[in-house]
Amino acid sequence: MNEPGAGVARTGTVDSFSTETGLGAIHAEDGSVYQFHCIEIADGTREIEAGTQVSFEVLAKLGRYEASNVRS
Repeated sequence: MNEPGAGVARTGTVDSFSTETGLGAIHAEDGSVYQFHCIEIADGTREIEAGTQVSFEVLAKLGRYEASNVRS
């Protein structure tokens, strides 16, 4: 499971984030959508607003690719 460019910083916009579940989605500049969990928010706040411009890395996790190290 090798996503081209895995581990390379990417940029995008947070499409959605649920404070109840801690789950969100990022729409990357290349058109891909990556899910993430609040533990992947780099500043430790565990919350991020939809519409926030972010940089992130792609991580192979549980059989799919997710955003990690999410930074605004």
